[in-house]
Amino acid sequence: MKQHEYHSAVTWTGNLGTGTSGYRDFARSWDIAVPGKPVVHCSNDPLLGGDPAKMNPEDLLLSSLSACHMLWYLHYASEEGIVVKAYHDTPVGMGEVGRKGAGRFLKAILKPAITVAPGTDIAAATAIHHRIDEVCFIARSVNFPVTCEPQFRFE
Repeated sequence: MKQHEYHSAVTWTGNLGTGTSGYRDFARSWDIAVPGKPVVHCSNDPLLGGDPAKMNPEDLLLSSLSACHMLWYLHYASEEGIVVKAYHDTPVGMGEVGRKGAGRFLKAILKPAITVAPGTDIAAATAIHHRIDEVCFIARSVNFPVTCEPQFRFE
């Protein structure tokens, strides 16, 4: 196995002047900085009082699952001669929060709308999705099921 590393810097930006002196005295906000890339401003889930205009960890995880699946799909499609002209996913993550406030994802459903060239074999295009579970770095790293419900159209 070949190992590699990823690096990120996460910096809390929610000190409102008195640090964590009280539960409501600080913001649950932070920045994600990866060298050479734009900073991503984040907050916790709006259900927990976070800023709905900023990305939260749940948004980032669901988006990562979708992006990883999409990249593998495009890779396999190109290898098999399936011409993809557009790909747009609207994934849904389902979670739960326990009585003590601890939460978790129960499942994620990817819902890609894929535009393919006329004459594309839709059965072959659909079959690619089932192979991605074996290789997607993100999906292979989570402990909940990730399923896919693709829809195709011709252009």
